[in-house]
Amino acid sequence: MDARVVTPYGRTMQTTTSISPPTDRILAGVVLMLGFCVTAPMLDVAAKLASDTIPVGQITTARFVVQCALMAPFVWAMGLSLRVAREHWLALLCRAALLLISTFCFIAAIRVMPLADALAIVFVAPFIVLLVGKFYLGEDVGPRRVGAAVVGFAGVLFVIQPSFAAFGAVALFPLGTAVGFASYILVTRGLSRRMHPVTLQFHTGLIASLLCLPGMLLAEGTGSDLLDPVWPEGFVWVLLLAVGFFATLSHMMMTYALSFAPSATLAPLQYLELPVAALLGYLVFRDFPNALALTGIAIIIGAGLYMIHRERVTARQLVTERAAPPF
Repeated sequence: MDARVVTPYGRTMQTTTSISPPTDRILAGVVLMLGFCVTAPMLDVAAKLASDTIPVGQITTARFVVQCALMAPFVWAMGLSLRVAREHWLALLCRAALLLISTFCFIAAIRVMPLADALAIVFVAPFIVLLVGKFYLGEDVGPRRVGAAVVGFAGVLFVIQPSFAAFGAVALFPLGTAVGFASYILVTRGLSRRMHPVTLQFHTGLIASLLCLPGMLLAEGTGSDLLDPVWPEGFVWVLLLAVGFFATLSHMMMTYALSFAPSATLAPLQYLELPVAALLGYLVFRDFPNALALTGIAIIIGAGLYMIHRERVTARQLVTERAAPPF
């Protein structure tokens, strides 16, 4: 029996509870997930540093252009076909557009907000997916998991309140990221069963790049601090490359981690990304969440871990029911 857990970064974790993977594969999956938790915040640090001189739209574009360039050799080396069935193109376009919007909103937020604050708000995405699954898609979700989602939303309010007071409406940008990621997850559910993850990542980067570049050309000369492109100088080139590199590396580490170990093992580890982001935010920017935001972050983590626990319990119950002999 398969149980699925949705992560905040757009991957649907699938765990087979009836067959346990070998210990060495589980260890490899854990190491890769820990690597994700370290490298993903580095992407955020590079983007925040670059945002001092580079518009958010240009950083977003760099993220996808570099991802596309880095994924192309993997597609070739693995002998993967780039052909896409006609019926999948619309879903691919939606997936790329949703990830583009999510990335833009998040970079716009961390330009002024502490990394941990913004990231904690984004972690509400799995709660959104769960509620959409129950009330719109008709999925079987128990009241305890719904309650955990509601508590998680309450935790987000604790994080947003001081951020809104300090930074204004920009504190709502991470909510845009969360909604975009939640929608991205729902689209990915269907595509991930039909396309190889490497090919999927390449096409996502390519389509998002093609969507970004015309926008940059149209925004040139407008004076918009979010969109009007500028010519990078010196170390800023390294930062833009780092944004795309760490985005590609972290998501590939997560992809392969999910192929090695069950989601029940990996999902709780993702919350280590929050303390790593808080530490890097303090070391590089001297930013740190205040007491109210820390309370909200703790609530979000607790609600998320409880939801994962309930996923495990439900999966075990289903396996037991399936294994029980008929009367």
